[in-house]
Amino acid sequence: MFWMIIYNAILLPILFLLGIFTCFFNKKIREGFFGRLKTFKQLKVFMSYTEVGTDIYWFHAASLGEYEQIKPVLAGLKEIEPSSKSIVSFFSPSGYNYVNDQNIDCKIYLPFDFFWIINRCLKIVNPKKIILAAYDVWPNLIWRAEHLGIKTTLFAARFSSSTSKLLPIIKNFYRYVYGSFSAIYTISKSDNELLQLILHNSIKPILRVLGNPRYDEVKTKADSFTVENTKSVLQRPKKLLLGSIHSEDENIIMDAIVTLMNELNDLSLIWAYHEPKDRYLDSASTFFKSKNFSVERLSQTVPSQLNARVCLVDTIGQLSQLYWQGQITYIGGGFSTGVHNVMEPAIARLPIFFGPRYNNSHEAEELIKDGGGFYINSGTDLYLGVKKLFNDHDAFIKASYASTNVVHRNLGSATRVVRNIIHD
Repeated sequence: MFWMIIYNAILLPILFLLGIFTCFFNKKIREGFFGRLKTFKQLKVFMSYTEVGTDIYWFHAASLGEYEQIKPVLAGLKEIEPSSKSIVSFFSPSGYNYVNDQNIDCKIYLPFDFFWIINRCLKIVNPKKIILAAYDVWPNLIWRAEHLGIKTTLFAARFSSSTSKLLPIIKNFYRYVYGSFSAIYTISKSDNELLQLILHNSIKPILRVLGNPRYDEVKTKADSFTVENTKSVLQRPKKLLLGSIHSEDENIIMDAIVTLMNELNDLSLIWAYHEPKDRYLDSASTFFKSKNFSVERLSQTVPSQLNARVCLVDTIGQLSQLYWQGQITYIGGGFSTGVHNVMEPAIARLPIFFGPRYNNSHEAEELIKDGGGFYINSGTDLYLGVKKLFNDHDAFIKASYASTNVVHRNLGSATRVVRNIIHD
């Protein structure tokens, strides 16, 4: 009760007021805020045409990246229980706006985490289970579900040894939150051990190590590229792909990229921002043109017929396919919020570079361990690393194989998660 009172009386109101304030300055937050105001009405409409007694599974993902973990689990669950219905909630507009999946019966923003709002939503839906991906855990959602007898599962759970959740007071709070789950499935054994440190002697929840279903999803996507799968990565054009780039990445790597392109006349770029806003794209276009490199936008050409030295990706949803057109990639986020999705370039057989903040990504750690991924601390590190791989074919092939092997070695998690969601 202590932590429930602290959260509802102090922490949540502060978060809510901060959200209202940032709405005036951040379009993304504003869109999500107003989207949440419609959630209860959407659920009410959905339930009005859902047959009484239907099993409903409520999935939640923070954003588009986390949905990649949910997607194979949702598909597997639909195969086993085709008559069930699936609600998928998102915290961020980048998930809500861009996910279009035939297995989703109702798509919503996650309601505000005030207990009376959560209580209304859960009572009208009465889901069989609530299933959360990765990390976006909202306390009242879990506590009210437990109070109403609704089972909750967290899968692909990831815990870093440097997490603040292990600090004494914070650990006590999260012990109460995670202890209210019915089951938690971690990615690795080390994640499981850290979770047990948080939970201490709690008899709940069921704990299992089941891996990361995102591996299965990138493999499924890659299977559509049969021809490319059989072609040697060395036969592809000498392209460097830069995906999910942040401004912090630009500040570090821009000079190194220009140097590489000046030294390697046959090298071209595919450049994709984490958020392809016009002001970012215009700035990049101006910069590369000032260095005498030809520039084109992806929307104005055919991906297989890229001619300019620099192609700026101004669309959403094509990056996973574009990785198959290059040889080496740099994935952004490692100098700011944490490295983004490294598995899509891994299945495309690309050696992968990223910044030093990769502890949020179990996959990045696996890539480093196997030799398919390389973290950099400076633009010079990127320059030297890329030059070495282009000049040493043996090192290139070794890194390429290691990158893909990480994905293949970790397949099967989605099936394990689905099986345990049903039985636990």
